Formats: sequence, structure tokens, C-alpha cells
Amino acid sequence: MSGPREHNEDTAAALLDAAERIAEEEGLGAVSVRGVANEVGTTTRAVYSLFGSKDGLVTALGVRAFDLLGAAVADVPETSRPAADLVEAGLVFRRFAREHPALFHIGIQHIDVPDESGRGFAGAAWRALAVLHDRIRRLGHAARLGERGVEEAAWEFHALCEGLASLEARCLLRPGDADRLWRDALLAPVRGWATHDPWAAA
Repeated sequence: MSGPREHNEDTAAALLDAAERIAEEEGLGAVSVRGVANEVGTTTRAVYSLFGSKDGLVTALGVRAFDLLGAAVADVPETSRPAADLVEAGLVFRRFAREHPALFHIGIQHIDVPDESGRGFAGAAWRALAVLHDRIRRLGHAARLGERGVEEAAWEFHALCEGLASLEARCLLRPGDADRLWRDALLAPVRGWATHDPWAAA
């Protein structure tokens, strides 16, 4: 026999959708167990049963952020051009940040996220990072990482994506220039990594 409606996966997804909407419109501080339940038309008991607490709900939003991002990067087709594929993965990060600004702030930037919740979605973050590692490892196989390791290059690439997304979210990139700036910026480290002595021309 199936459980009560408030305990099923559809309701869990609806509750997360509601929490994401509230966080996007009013900030994470406006997310509450009662508010999310009311938004979906269910009971606070459903939220507690599925997520345990408000912190558990925030954790689930962080997990959703990295699951969405990791899956989107994994879906980028692999071609014979690993550098171009990595740039496309970076543009996927941009699309994620634009389509899910609340999840970007919660999962990637940890804005107003309790430490306990952040620790709760750390596993999802590492799983998503592993997908990026796979993309960058292909550059290493093509001798295009120079002296860098995969992990080091991944952090550099992630930091660039996060910075660009943050600038765009704050409307500091002019709309007409954003597409070009993203592609140009993402290409820069890829080209630089291929240089075995990055300081030779400094």
C-alpha cells in the first residue's frame, strides 16, 4: 500500500519548487516550513516528514542545485574538441545560474545558508565537481593542462564561472556584451593551461 499523499516524491518535488520560488522572490530568510506547506496546499507535517526541518529543506535545495548542475554538465555532448566542450560546460553553468538564481545563491555561494545545511549538501557538491573533473581530465589526456592537475584546473574554472555568474546576477555585465565576455573569459584559462611554463611570457 502506498503512503499518504504528503509523503510521496511528487509532493517532495512540489515543496522544493515552492521553497525555490519563495527564496528567489523574497530571499532564503523568507522560506519557512509553514509558508512552503501553504504554497503547495499541504500540511507542515508533510514538510517535517520529508525534510525533517527548515534546515533539512535548505539542505535539499542545495542538493537540488548540484544535482541539476552536475546533470546539465554531464549532458554536454563530448566531441573531438575537449577544450570547446569545456567552454560549453561553462556556459551550462551560466544557464543554471540564470534559470535558478536562488539555487545558485544557496548551493554555490552559500548565501544565508546555515552551516549544518551546507554540510548536508556537500556530498552533492563533490558529485557535481567530479563531473567537471571528467571534462577537464580530457584536456589532460590531450596534453592541454600543462603542469596543472585536474583538481587545480577545476577550481580555477569553477571560480571563473562563479565570478562571471555573480557579476551577471548583479547586472554588472552589459546584456549586449555578456555572451561574448563569457565565451572569451572561459577560453582564456583553457588556452593558458596548454602553456607548460605560464610565466615564460609574463
